[in-house]
Formats: sequence, structure tokens, C-alpha cells
Amino acid sequence: MNGYSLEDAAERAGVDADFLDRLIGLGILPAREDGGFSPADVRLVMMVKSLDDGGIPLNGVATAIERGALSFDFLATPTYERLAALASETFRQVSERTGVPLELVMLIREAIGLAQPSADDRLREDELAIVPFLQIQVEEGFRSVSIERLLRVQGESMRKVAEQEGAWWTAEVIAPAIAAGKSAEEYANPDIASRIAPRAEAALVAMYHAQQGRIWTTNLMLAFEEMLDKAGLHSRLERPPAICFLDITGYTRLTQERGDKAAADLADTLARIVERSSVRHGGRPIKWLGDGVMFYFPDPGAGVRAALEMVDELADAGLPPAHVGLHAGPVLYQAGDYFGQTVNLSARIADYARPTEVLVSQAVVDACPDAGIAFTNIGAVELKGVSGMVNLFRSHLV
Repeated sequence: MNGYSLEDAAERAGVDADFLDRLIGLGILPAREDGGFSPADVRLVMMVKSLDDGGIPLNGVATAIERGALSFDFLATPTYERLAALASETFRQVSERTGVPLELVMLIREAIGLAQPSADDRLREDELAIVPFLQIQVEEGFRSVSIERLLRVQGESMRKVAEQEGAWWTAEVIAPAIAAGKSAEEYANPDIASRIAPRAEAALVAMYHAQQGRIWTTNLMLAFEEMLDKAGLHSRLERPPAICFLDITGYTRLTQERGDKAAADLADTLARIVERSSVRHGGRPIKWLGDGVMFYFPDPGAGVRAALEMVDELADAGLPPAHVGLHAGPVLYQAGDYFGQTVNLSARIADYARPTEVLVSQAVVDACPDAGIAFTNIGAVELKGVSGMVNLFRSHLV
């Protein structure tokens, strides 16, 4: 008979055989002939084990199934096959088989957001599918530090996507089903899930490819420019990037006063405005900082124009006034973030700026020869945490 034995099914689910016997005795897991347990049975065991670990009594689960109030039949549908079981190999065995250093193989689970495993724990099937990507990097001589950085960023980015997707599914499918008194099978809604999931994955891959195209084109342009420069056929324009910090005056206090719903609405409005404006001017938001945002702009002049635009649009949207600081210079990029003195000075300039002001350093002024932006010198000032005086300029459009 095709399928797993009781011992194999328990191993795939990461439990002992006694736990399966208990589920069979309670009527949660149907009894099977030896070798008759299916992958769907394994997923059921994993799901019930999660319920048990979460403090939900198995007797209550069994009673709900008996009364028809709960069903795990949706786990047998193709959409839910992505709930991965344990593979047959341990982290140590995979490392020895592939040549990928053990610490990198073990990092897969940590990057996903789970507890760090031991070397003799078995990988999950989805984790095992990531190993060939690491293997080819190792074979091509990529540095471990670069492999680790990319893996961590991938894991963190996918965590955010999955969490938002989960909130979206809860709001649009599970909550309405509960409110309507529907069954647990309808909470999972395998029919709509089977229709949405492949489209969601295709959209995710398409967006990833679009981002790849943008970054790959930038990398190639920089490489071509470097080659032409070395050949004496092109002299590169030395225009360092700009880091921009935008803070909302009194944002934290306002959100506390208005409550969670208003705070969420304000955050959505802020995100929509700054995302659109920064991207329109060739930049991008790097991270959110509670009451503000940090941006990266390859062109300092475009960064100033975006900052002035964002200050006006935020005011028009009824948000508290923003104040902005920009500085241009070399930056260190690591794990999706930017670091260095340029970043630190930009933040200090933003702290010094008053509501509605966009203040910039001399380096930004020097990098903005284009017409359309005017700068008023406000003189040398002392910034907290910065040694020496810093000459600052107030910017405005002309």
C-alpha cells in the first residue's frame, strides 16, 4: 500500500508514535492500515500538534469533529500541500552531502524566523528546497557573509509578505465566515484559496522580477560606466547619493490621543504619500522610524525636490507638519539598510529642522547645480552628537 507507516508519519510530522496513537484513539486521525497514512494525514497531525502546543485541549478538538463543528478535510486539497513536513535528512547530513557549511544550512531555519536548530535536527521539506541556492553560491566561491546577508533579507521580507497576507485573509475570509456562523471548513475556504493562491504567487514572482530588472539594470549601468572610465572613454560625474530623514512633528502624541484606528489611518496616509513621492523622484524609503521615514536618493537634487513635495502633500492631507534633513556623501549598504556618517549627519540635520523646513548640508547644495531649487544659507550651527559646526541651508523651489 502506498503511504507512510505510523512510525514514518510520526517522524514526518515531528512527533512520536504515541501522539499518533492518541489522535487515532480520540477519533481525530482516522485509523489506517500499515503504510496507509497520507501526506494529508501528516499535515493534520502537524496542525493538531500546533493546537495542542497552543493549549487547546485535544478532547475538545475530538468532540468538535464528532459534532461536525470542525473538520480538517481542507488539508487534503492541493493548496494546503505547502504546509511542509519534515524531510528525511538532518542539517548535518545535508551539509556533508552538498558541501554547504553547516552554519549556513542551519541559518535557513533562523532566516525563516524559527528557533535555531541543532545540527542533528531534520530539515523541513521547504527548507530543503532552499539548499540548492546556497550550494551553487558556495560552489562559485561567494563569500559566506554575503550569502548570509541575502538569506536573512529574503527571510525577513517573505515574513512581512506572509504576515500581511495572513491579516488580509483573516479580514476578508475568516472574519466574515465566523460572523456568518459558517463552519471551520469555510474558514479555510479551499475553493477560493485554490483559485487565489497561484495568482498570488504569480503576482509575487512578477513583482520580484520587476524589482530585479530595476536593480540589475542599475548594476549593469554602473559596471559599464566603470569600464568606460577605466578605458579613458568617459569621465564619471562625481555626485554622491543623498540620505533624507523626514519626521512628523508631534506624530507620536497625536496617534496616542486619537487612538489605534486613527493612528492606522494616519500611518497609511503617510506611507502612501512618501512612497509615491520618493519613487517619483528616483528614491525609495529605506525604513520607518516611528514618527518618520529614512530615504535613499541617488540624485541629491531629486531628493530635495521630493522632500519639498512631501512636506506640502502631508500638510494638504491634514497630517502634522514635517521637518526634513538631507546630507550627501558615501554610505555603507548592508542587509537592506544604509549606515555611516552620511546617515548620522542627515538624521541630526532633520532633528535641527523646524516644522515645514527642509534643511540640507553644503554637500547637497554642491550637488544641485540645476535650476529650480534655491538655498538660503542659515549659517554654521551646532548639531547634537556632531563635532564641529555644520553649515546648513534652507531649501525651497523657485
